[in-house]
Amino acid sequence: MARGGTVPPLVSHCKKATHQCPCGYFGDLKRECRCSAVQVQRYRQRISGPLLDRIDIHMEVPAVPFKDLTGTQSGESSNAIRERVLAARAIQQDRWTGPGNSRCNARMSSKQIKTHCALDDDSRELLRMAMHELNLSARAHDRILKVARTIADLEAAPNITAQHLSEAIQYRTLDRNLWV
Repeated sequence: MARGGTVPPLVSHCKKATHQCPCGYFGDLKRECRCSAVQVQRYRQRISGPLLDRIDIHMEVPAVPFKDLTGTQSGESSNAIRERVLAARAIQQDRWTGPGNSRCNARMSSKQIKTHCALDDDSRELLRMAMHELNLSARAHDRILKVARTIADLEAAPNITAQHLSEAIQYRTLDRNLWV
């Protein structure tokens, strides 16, 4: 654990929150966006592809409805999530013992990716199709594999499955759907 009892990130921790348009309501189900198509396109072009390529996880987070904020049903507890993260970190610490090794999945070298992110034929084909269809870069390829390895670690799975890979690919599609 890091200083202060916090849990270090499982993947690189570059955080960037941004709206999809100048007014901030593009795609909002409750409020209407007042931006023109040209304004939206110009706004999105301010963030370069190479910058987005360096962010591991792209995720759209919609507003939480009032009924969900005040409801009695609760989700998974923070303690349960924390325990799962600590278990995944322990898996990574065991994986990265020895001199010259990475300390976490986010810092894997290309050689380490080949060793620790091996894919079966179905998963390899899934990644090939995603790379082709989404026109992803070599950097995105490696980041997808690192995130998929982390997702597998969170489930204590020894190998990356197509499900882990699909989730990791999903986290990379925001830059292709919104920013092109």
